[in-house]
Amino acid sequence: MSIVCLKPISGGIITSVEKELKEILARRPKKRITDDKLVPAAVLLPIYYKEGEIHILFTRRTENVRTHKRQISFPGGAREGGESLRQTALRESKEEIGLAPDKVKILGELDDTVTLVSNYIVSPFVGLVPWPYDFKPDGVETDEIIEAPLPALLDEESWHHKIETVAGREVTAYFYHYRDDVIWGATARILHQFLDIFVQAVKS
Repeated sequence: MSIVCLKPISGGIITSVEKELKEILARRPKKRITDDKLVPAAVLLPIYYKEGEIHILFTRRTENVRTHKRQISFPGGAREGGESLRQTALRESKEEIGLAPDKVKILGELDDTVTLVSNYIVSPFVGLVPWPYDFKPDGVETDEIIEAPLPALLDEESWHHKIETVAGREVTAYFYHYRDDVIWGATARILHQFLDIFVQAVKS
């Protein structure tokens, strides 16, 4: 994945990218994982147009959470009751960062992925959100919000991957460097797939 020039981006181009993203996500077959031993969960991958660039919103988890302390993640969590996974992603985003569900335009889904430590099956939803917006980290699960412009994440020097052996099988692990942070684990796998699809949308 090489860097893609995204500046300047007009309102017309963001509308075009939104349309292409939605179409690509709709026509691609989503890889679903089913395993009764794992906990269903969902996250929101929020994107928005800010100061001439498209950004992705990440969160930094607090020290109070049971797993993944201080890691960079997307807002989300385990499914509750009879809610759909889409509802899970929206509910958790409201709880963790104060993002109202009716302010999110869901563009589609990415492939399920498994967290290797906490044993979740994570279903990612890509959502277009407004900016400016008064995001409010809850301080319980979310310590701070991190806004990353897409060009920084698409720069080929900002990321690398390596093959790791997990439970006797080889998996590809991705690592994205943004400022002083490293995005890794399930969040990096989700991010990597989204960036691949985003590049397709820009080139369409």
